[in-house]
Amino acid sequence: MKVTFLGLGVMGFPMAGHLSAAGHDVTVYNRTQSKAKQWCKEHTGRWAATVAEAVEDAQVVFSCVGNDDDVRSVTTGPEGAFSAMTKGAIFVDHTTTSAELALELNAAAKPLGIRFMDAPVSGGQAGAESGMLTVMCGSDPCLFSTLEPVFEAYAKSSVMMGDVGQGQRAKMVNQICISGVLAGLSEGLLLAQKSGLDIEALMHCLKNGAAGSWQMENRGLSMNYDKFDFGFAIEWMIKDLGICATEARKHGLGLALTEKTLHDYQALAAQGHGRDDTSVLIKAIAEQSKVPKK
Repeated sequence: MKVTFLGLGVMGFPMAGHLSAAGHDVTVYNRTQSKAKQWCKEHTGRWAATVAEAVEDAQVVFSCVGNDDDVRSVTTGPEGAFSAMTKGAIFVDHTTTSAELALELNAAAKPLGIRFMDAPVSGGQAGAESGMLTVMCGSDPCLFSTLEPVFEAYAKSSVMMGDVGQGQRAKMVNQICISGVLAGLSEGLLLAQKSGLDIEALMHCLKNGAAGSWQMENRGLSMNYDKFDFGFAIEWMIKDLGICATEARKHGLGLALTEKTLHDYQALAAQGHGRDDTSVLIKAIAEQSKVPKK
């Protein structure tokens, strides 16, 4: 297919590369043009200087940018994609945003004859690079059927979650679960360290049992060795958990663990850890876990 990818960050760059490797005709756009030019050196495809130029004649336009406002800028903004896309084209937003934005964009796309899907992804930079992401899709079933084979270029799984907005709500649950697992893993590691357990043996012992998780498998040892320079930066998790907390309050829910973890990440960011990955949560929990000496 003739496709366009808007946003070449740590996720978009490899995702667009997988689309090219799968045989799609790819055009890329990035606010910083040097990234788009670098992408073209590493992959087969073209780069465009503007969003309008990038989406011209595209059958499918993908975006993976920063936040709600960034998505608005590349879609409904003065120089956004919607005004330049052809009737019948598809816009897929892989950015993690509020569900309200997905509904807003779908409403803006419909009168223009553009089909819209919210499709946030999970798997992080490593998943994007290996082509093993999970895609959570909000759209109509016919559109999902059209796009499912395309997602196979960079995803191990794509799942239809319901109408527009439900993809984003599924991603909220994903982020809440990640933060909860990290909180438990942090406390467990702290006890293991104080108890003098062999951490490598412990991780090997636990990872295939009921306590096992992706976080334990991929971050347990690095947390133990105080390494946090890979994975998903907490500045983005702060954004995501803020969205989760807002959505929960709309349903009359107060998610205590989620809001506490959000507060912990905000405190860590203020201490200069904003670019560290989410497993740095152990630093906040370690500080809170100290029992005052009598």
